[in-house]
Amino acid sequence: MSWLDEVGKLLKQYTSSGAAAAPALDVQAHFDQVAQAAPSSAIAEGLAAAFRSDQTPAFGQLLSTLFANSNADQKAGMLNQLISSVNPATLTQILSGAGLTGLLGGAAAQLSPDQAQRVSPEVVQQLATHAEKANPSIVDTLSSFYAQHGTLVKTLGGTVLTVVLAKMAEGQKQA
Repeated sequence: MSWLDEVGKLLKQYTSSGAAAAPALDVQAHFDQVAQAAPSSAIAEGLAAAFRSDQTPAFGQLLSTLFANSNADQKAGMLNQLISSVNPATLTQILSGAGLTGLLGGAAAQLSPDQAQRVSPEVVQQLATHAEKANPSIVDTLSSFYAQHGTLVKTLGGTVLTVVLAKMAEGQKQA
């Protein structure tokens, strides 16, 4: 039995246009059901659609919410991916503006979980905004990263979850 066989009927309710305007009361439970059945690639595709949607807050804002709710290891993992997509001059400017000039030792430095804890969600929002402009594929990269962390995705709220499920439902119709 494929994951679509398990949750296809549930996803059908997210195929109507404008579904994100009024999230279902049980959208979090629906997301849990779908996340348990679906491959992470399908969740990542839905999450990327939500990050790019005009029905949800901007990518930087959503990413800062995820960051604020992440544990130290998740923060480090996300930040290291984000940092690799920002040019060094912009990175230095943002970090120095936040009083974090010495955070990165060398150009290829990776942040540890302890270092990631020192970075604020506001700095993440700035980095994400710059990264998205410079390298739009960072949205897909971080969508794949957070697709592994469904509990965190739920912290983005009903509207975002509805967009994620609607994109997954759209993919189901095309399959």
